[in-house]
Amino acid sequence: MRIRDHPILEFKRGKKIHFYFNGKKLYGYEGESISASIVANGIHVLSRSLRYKNPRGFFCGIGKCSSCLMNVDGIPNVRTCITPLKEGMEVRTQEGYADLPSVSFRGRKKKKIETDVLVIGAGPAGLTSAIEAAKQGVRVLLVDENPRIGGQLVKQTHKFFGSKEEFAGKRGIEIAEILGRKVQEDENIDVLLQTTAFGYYENGKDNFHLFGLVKRVDGEEEVYKVECKSAIFACGAMENMLVFPGNDLPGIYGAGGVQTLMNVYGILPGKKVLMVGSGNVGLIVSYQLLQAGAEVVCIVEAMPRIGGYHVHAAKVRRCGVPILTSHTIVEAKGKERVESAVIGRIDEKWNVIKGSEREIECDTICLAVGLSPSIKLIAQTGAEVRFIPEAGGYVALHNKFMETTKKGIFVAGDASGVEEASIAIVEGKIAGFSAAKFSLGERVEEKDIEKHLRRLNELRAGPFGERGRKAKEKILAMMERRRWDIRRTV
Repeated sequence: MRIRDHPILEFKRGKKIHFYFNGKKLYGYEGESISASIVANGIHVLSRSLRYKNPRGFFCGIGKCSSCLMNVDGIPNVRTCITPLKEGMEVRTQEGYADLPSVSFRGRKKKKIETDVLVIGAGPAGLTSAIEAAKQGVRVLLVDENPRIGGQLVKQTHKFFGSKEEFAGKRGIEIAEILGRKVQEDENIDVLLQTTAFGYYENGKDNFHLFGLVKRVDGEEEVYKVECKSAIFACGAMENMLVFPGNDLPGIYGAGGVQTLMNVYGILPGKKVLMVGSGNVGLIVSYQLLQAGAEVVCIVEAMPRIGGYHVHAAKVRRCGVPILTSHTIVEAKGKERVESAVIGRIDEKWNVIKGSEREIECDTICLAVGLSPSIKLIAQTGAEVRFIPEAGGYVALHNKFMETTKKGIFVAGDASGVEEASIAIVEGKIAGFSAAKFSLGERVEEKDIEKHLRRLNELRAGPFGERGRKAKEKILAMMERRRWDIRRTV
């Protein structure tokens, strides 16, 4: 169902166009993703599991899961959640393993790009990294696999906290526009959108890193070999999943997937929503659902207390949404999509208390249960990766200059540990400055980034910053131990 009226957003839809889904003629709008248009047409089954043929639907909306893989114009395994809809497209669901097209391989020449700093990811950390690096006079190439820059900022309608430097008082959608304009106006920054960095390679040159990129243009692909003196990974994070019966039914979304449909494309994911998780994301997305016209039946939280800021919790409570702490989802029910959910109270050992279960009518379940850093590509570089629970999972070890154990490879934002967008912005500034100086062969001293380090300490102060603070303390301690171990072996 398309959202017609919204208190904040105005959905400027493109030209109305037709496409075919499993042979049926449907309509969507230019600028929408393929899968968003399918959902807007009331179709929720986008694929089926390989073994049991269970129906699966839209989940993450950022190309990280496999739920939306389809055959588009004869090309299998297309990530339809990040592929723009085009006039007359032929889209088909895939049964079982995808059939490879029976065509001969069309060899393409690889285009070569040389740059000083490569930034992978155009969210808050990537954008500020690119801007800060360009200020130092180096050439920057910024790549992102989405059709627009901004990352998660393009979905955020709430006003940010922090200071003027982190755009306090502005909505995420406004911050994306501000940073996007700065990037587009900077002559030192080149941008490649709908472009995926798919590999890191050895090239026999001590002073350069080699990456493979592929850009998708109207069903065709352009392959690039990129040589850079330094690279910044600002790849963000992926939605976490919960294990419970029926957890792959259509109608179960990650919180980011809900925001993509609702705030980017103006499509309501459902009418009655059960929210799982009361961290800031769960509370904010619940309020955004209410703004879009959905009913949030309740919010369940496994912890004995609300996880997010009380100001966000107060807003949804004032709207009559109950927040049930020490509760969890037990089961999702439905045939081809969610029809109801069973929730229950849990004890101090995380076991569901017998007899506390109750069934709730809903057509949508939104999972706001945390994120895991995206580190698959950075692991290819040889940078040391360790599991840090407080950081959200596996992260690349890095120092205070955001440089990893691999010289010339830097990290920033959620890819370095899941925290707030304001912290991603500050880390991006440090990474951009440090990577630029590295590419110029100049040494960076702590005094050069002192104000940013001080700001990070301020943002991580207090109970809500404790998790991120502990994560960085562990990472820096590991880096220090590693440095001494190397010294002892020399």
